[in-house]
Amino acid sequence: MSNATQTDIGAVVSLWRYPVKSMMGEEQSTAQLSNHGLVGDRAYALVDSSDGKVATAKNPRKWPNLFAFQAALVEPLGSDAPLPPVRITLPDGTLVSSEKSDSNQALSKALKRQVTLAATQHGQVTGVQSSGPASWKANSEEYWPDIDGLNYRDTVTEFALPTGTFFDCATVHLLTTATLSLLQDFYPQGRFEVQRFRPNIVVDPGVGEKGFAENAWIGQTLAIGDEVHLNITGPCGRCVMTTLTQGDLPKDSGVLRTVVQHNQGNVGVYAAVVRGGTIRRGDRVKVVA
Repeated sequence: MSNATQTDIGAVVSLWRYPVKSMMGEEQSTAQLSNHGLVGDRAYALVDSSDGKVATAKNPRKWPNLFAFQAALVEPLGSDAPLPPVRITLPDGTLVSSEKSDSNQALSKALKRQVTLAATQHGQVTGVQSSGPASWKANSEEYWPDIDGLNYRDTVTEFALPTGTFFDCATVHLLTTATLSLLQDFYPQGRFEVQRFRPNIVVDPGVGEKGFAENAWIGQTLAIGDEVHLNITGPCGRCVMTTLTQGDLPKDSGVLRTVVQHNQGNVGVYAAVVRGGTIRRGDRVKVVA
């Protein structure tokens, strides 16, 4: 791709990873990307001991307070390094480390459900029973709320996670500040902040830019910084998670309603890693042609 034409479309303004699926994550100034996405992202997840399903805030009826848990890896993580322990801050401020033998007990007590903290790295899952770590595959659940004006069903459906991962779909999620600004204009009462949409990479297309900029990237290859190349594979459809309380962000069904009305329920795009490497806050983002 060294001889390809590259068109500048903005800069990285923030980077995020979520060490435990559906818990609050951590912002980074520098991130490593491998074929499995941002290193350390969704590296851990809680598995329901009663049915083997992976816990997700997509089903808040079953898991009503996952966003009240904060997760952070305890040391820097390189693409080839062993997965470090994760430190989880419970809603009451108690710290739980995956290194401790009583971590599952502490998490189960806080969630009022029996759970196991499982881990995945390089497509191999540990901490749960399976026929082999690389073949482990699980399901999760999603609640579809009954919101006025939306064709949702007030029901829960089941979906499969990609084999050997704790992702719902793709391994990388990008979002622009232009999209957030436009949605804010459509619904001024709402708070369209980055944390509500849980992206990995946030791109600023430029001062004052508003619009669903990511839609034009689908099917394109993006170069980020000096090393990373991503294929933009499709739009990121949104769900009930965007309406839930997160930190000081209030519960707000109007957020999802606005997204459905103005961009077919999509905010941001999914991507697959073509070439991994290091990305940094401030790196330029370019479309490769």
